[in-house]
Amino acid sequence: MNHSSTNRKWFAFTTQEIILMAMLAAVNAVITVYIGPVNKLLSSLGGPIATSTTTGIYMVYGLLAYYIIRKPGTAVVTYAIGGTIQAMTGTVYGIASCFVAAACYMVIAEIIFAAVRYRNWSTGVLMLVGGAMVPLWFVFAANMFGYTAWPIGVLGIALVVRILSGIFLCGLLTKVLGEALAKTGLLRRFAVSAKG
Repeated sequence: MNHSSTNRKWFAFTTQEIILMAMLAAVNAVITVYIGPVNKLLSSLGGPIATSTTTGIYMVYGLLAYYIIRKPGTAVVTYAIGGTIQAMTGTVYGIASCFVAAACYMVIAEIIFAAVRYRNWSTGVLMLVGGAMVPLWFVFAANMFGYTAWPIGVLGIALVVRILSGIFLCGLLTKVLGEALAKTGLLRRFAVSAKG
């Protein structure tokens, strides 16, 4: 009974929820454009390790959507929309990277939220998801962008920095933004307001 109930919830989104996911994905696409110059500056100052500090910002929109909507499949839809928008608007990293990154993020997020049965929305769980979404994409990115040519020490430090960025600039920031938005009353028709 519970199993079939959970299955029915998959992708059973309201129009408002779909609009919210699309809006967050669109905002992410805009933010990504502005992060580009920042990353160039960071690269000139500290190379791949410095640019790794912004990693969490690229993922926060999907996790924020999940925190607000709290339905299975939220990461799949939101990151798919985000990847598509980025691919259509253009990216210096190539179209393939948009979809591969989105796939990596959605898989990890869905697995972890399924593991906690979509009931635990604590800061700790959000920070766990934010950090956990990084390594899988890092493996693909390392092969797609030639990170494997970096010295092993630099590669390791870059991964750690990216995970920390995911923990704080994705996980923790999601909690902060989600609570701030909920307090405004704008999210009263979403699960985040109903369940706290």
